[in-house]
Amino acid sequence: MELISRILDGSIAYNDRGEPVGRSFFGGRVSQDDRVDRLEEVSLLAGCSRKQLRAIAKITEVIEVPAGTVLARLGNAGEEFFVILDGTARVDISHRKRARLGPGQYFGEMSLLDGGPRSATVVAETPLRLLVIKRRDFSTLLREATDLTQNLLITLSHRVRHAEAGMND
Repeated sequence: MELISRILDGSIAYNDRGEPVGRSFFGGRVSQDDRVDRLEEVSLLAGCSRKQLRAIAKITEVIEVPAGTVLARLGNAGEEFFVILDGTARVDISHRKRARLGPGQYFGEMSLLDGGPRSATVVAETPLRLLVIKRRDFSTLLREATDLTQNLLITLSHRVRHAEAGMND
């Protein structure tokens, strides 16, 4: 929601084709093959075939944001999933709990899947180039590609089992 607010208030501008405008921090376009390669690194999508990853890549947008941009705010509604292509972001879970994310890492997956509020605040530490998937587009894709939905459910099930096993140690 924070990102959408920034777009609406003009601090992140888009042209009539829906592409971000303004200063580019990174050179060159991100091809479809590059998008698929980056999505292949996302553990949430580990069970997806190359064909399924291509379908997901088609609904991604590449955006660039300057350092200091708040991409997600704890407690706010979340409508996007982000994969970091270039740069670093800081994740603030609480005043004591922080993490740093870099290229190949992602955030926003829980809100993408359940539409619930953000569980952390994420701020760009450096200029960032991101792959962004909007919840609406992802939901449409899941309705159309039932095999993708099944692969995601299997991956999530494995993650929950792994997390539960770690709690029993």
